[in-house]
Amino acid sequence: MSACCGPRRGPAAAEPGAAGPSGGASAAPGRDRADVLRGMVRIGGGPFLMGGDDEDANPADGEGPVREVEVGTFHIDAMCVTNARFALFVKATGFRTLAEREGWSYVFGPHVPPSARQAVLPGRVPGAPWWRGVAGACWQAPEGPGSSIGDRSNHPVVHVSWHDAVAYAAWAGKRLPTEAEWEKAARGTLVRARFPWGDELTPRGRRRCNTWQGEFPYPLTGAGGDRGTVPVNAFAPNGHGLYNTSGNVWEWCADRFSAQWHVDDGPGTRIDPVGPAAGESRVLRGGSYLCHRSYCNRYRVAARTSNTPDSTTSHGGFRCAVDG
Repeated sequence: MSACCGPRRGPAAAEPGAAGPSGGASAAPGRDRADVLRGMVRIGGGPFLMGGDDEDANPADGEGPVREVEVGTFHIDAMCVTNARFALFVKATGFRTLAEREGWSYVFGPHVPPSARQAVLPGRVPGAPWWRGVAGACWQAPEGPGSSIGDRSNHPVVHVSWHDAVAYAAWAGKRLPTEAEWEKAARGTLVRARFPWGDELTPRGRRRCNTWQGEFPYPLTGAGGDRGTVPVNAFAPNGHGLYNTSGNVWEWCADRFSAQWHVDDGPGTRIDPVGPAAGESRVLRGGSYLCHRSYCNRYRVAARTSNTPDSTTSHGGFRCAVDG
């Protein structure tokens, strides 16, 4: 599962707090709540139907069962954290991401520019040879040496580990959303729909998300995910006002991943669930620009995957949440 959706860097590192090995950032003291909530959407507390069991579901991922889950009121970013916002964090704290400190990250092979071909590391990812480790790839150089974010300030930041995302969230006075919060918000006002806008992928022939166009991994026209990320506010928002909760980039959630933990019907899994207490991987939601029904249909709102918290890729980002 994780190899196709995102390769793993290796065994999970020890899990620190926000000030751990991801660079020493800390929460900004005295941050005004009005400033914290700017750009966020309030999601009222209450029950919703979480999970999926339709014909597109991936049973091994633990998408089901469909169950009623209750979460408290929270706020969530309307858009993923952008390169511009992450740059402010870095400027204020001197933070260095795991990919920067380790000196490499995973890049979708066809996106590696000629200037970075000498930086491609030996070896291939089993079952997903299109992923390549590239020396120098990081959030500021998404495809490796010679690439930049100069014209992508409003694109989602990528090559961020779970630890990096936690550090940014703490600095911003926020946190990562739980998986249940993420799904409740991503569904908008719809109940059990496959996508944030309904059950049809392209209603009236209109694309509603940034996913792969053509047969993966062969580019088609440059009209979709074969060109990479798009701005965080591309396409229409869902009923709650959230953008791009399907496609574009995978989004880290706070929870550890399990395909079975949530099957048990009890208060811990049905009322403000926070995931299992142990496990080496963290939940990722939303799919990415590499998703396509011929290869990975996890751009559906109930779909889920995981990766180790120290893994970084060119299609992984995040958005933040706040209590109340």
